[in-house]
Amino acid sequence: MHLYHHPLSSNSRRVMMTALHLGLKLDLTEINLGSPDDRRRLAEVNPNGKVPVLVHGDFVLWESCAIMQYMAELTPGQTACPQDPQAKADVNRWLFWASQHFATAIAVFTWENVWKKFVEGTGPDAAELARGSAELAPLAEVLDRHLAHREWLVGDTVTMADYAVAAPLMYTERASVPVTQYPNVQRWFARVQQLPVWQHTNPVW
Repeated sequence: MHLYHHPLSSNSRRVMMTALHLGLKLDLTEINLGSPDDRRRLAEVNPNGKVPVLVHGDFVLWESCAIMQYMAELTPGQTACPQDPQAKADVNRWLFWASQHFATAIAVFTWENVWKKFVEGTGPDAAELARGSAELAPLAEVLDRHLAHREWLVGDTVTMADYAVAAPLMYTERASVPVTQYPNVQRWFARVQQLPVWQHTNPVW
């Protein structure tokens, strides 16, 4: 399996953490999104022009959570996703919630406080940050309540649900993502950060 990725992409990171958890060895191609040649190569495998992309023989798969699910399905005896239908659906629930809601709210802060100055040469927009805060707060509250009496998102052990939700939080400090006031989220995120799969995917800035 061949993965097009970038280490600063939280979507790439959730896939990399899952692959490490599963013990899968991936051939890696790092895509420099600032390079026209790399963007052209990426567009050949993903019409959306985004990472990550998994190529497995003739099969090309984009969307990080779909890649995570696919890798788990191919790994006998894996523990990243339970086999029980309801527990599996619970993991998938958090994968979809992370990609559709949580990560998009956090992306407001990563764009405004980190990437915008590199791409546009301008500073953050206070109105956009206020919008991001309004979107993120109810989501963070949902996550905090869910984690009030549990160590992991689903069941009694870490699953790829934890990787999917935790990955965008890699920018908490750098992008000033307002989640530090949620104690259960912070305790859970601290546990995730102690995992070898998290430590082995820490990007070099």
